[in-house]
Amino acid sequence: MSTLRGRGTVEGLPEWDRCAVMGVVNVTPDSFSDGGRWFDTTAAIKRGLALMADGADLIDVGGESTRPGASRVDEDEELRRVVPVVRGLVAEGAVVSVDTMRARVAEQAVAAGGVLVNDVSGGLADPDMVRVVAETGAPFVVMHWRGFSESMNARAVYADVVGEVVAELRERMDAVVAGGVAPERIVIDPGLGFAKDTAQDLALVAHLDALHGLGRPLLVAASRKRFLGKTLAGPDGTPPPARERDAATAAVSTLSARAGAWAVRVHEVRASADAVRVCRAVEGAA
Repeated sequence: MSTLRGRGTVEGLPEWDRCAVMGVVNVTPDSFSDGGRWFDTTAAIKRGLALMADGADLIDVGGESTRPGASRVDEDEELRRVVPVVRGLVAEGAVVSVDTMRARVAEQAVAAGGVLVNDVSGGLADPDMVRVVAETGAPFVVMHWRGFSESMNARAVYADVVGEVVAELRERMDAVVAGGVAPERIVIDPGLGFAKDTAQDLALVAHLDALHGLGRPLLVAASRKRFLGKTLAGPDGTPPPARERDAATAAVSTLSARAGAWAVRVHEVRASADAVRVCRAVEGAA
């Protein structure tokens, strides 16, 4: 089967002949993955450039942790963290997305040169988000989301996780389009780890092809998440630390690329960048 069938393109973004790699820069003191290592603006910009050197096609800059149980950051603080990093990376030639649930942050990040808004709430957290994204014309990631970090674990209840995620994403996409965002500028994300347990995350990875029925490019963000930690847990049930899950992340990047994903979002780029390129070479040899 050719996986190019499902990959697609996003109006307003570069085109790649393979699954793209989005590198993560968390400008936060409390990320589950890298715990404040890139909190300083200069350090964050250097990190983004290092990810580009390792093969990242896009850099996703976020100023608010969305790990389970995380508290929300003040809007002005999020702006202070994010906008200078976006501006600095754009000045260095990076293709930059902003990871935010706030319309004002999205608006200012796009004004600073960001080209994609990656909202883990799919526009649900801020009633102004869809309107603002439509006005900027930026492409928009619509992720499957059932609530904020404090409560999302309690919402991981499904009779059919794949079918329900697809249905809920379709409903959200329709609302975003009705709000003025062009369908050609929408990317979908199944929201691994958000209101899902390990079995549910694995089921979604196993059935990524079902998401192609929505007709939009697919972003898969599995990097270092809990379901990988639990999958890799030792005999005593202790998961490896987040930073020791990069090989497992690359495995999901491989599966995602073979399933026709448009992009994967990862904290460490090199292994996933290699993986998607090998997948593309295999596709070309088939």
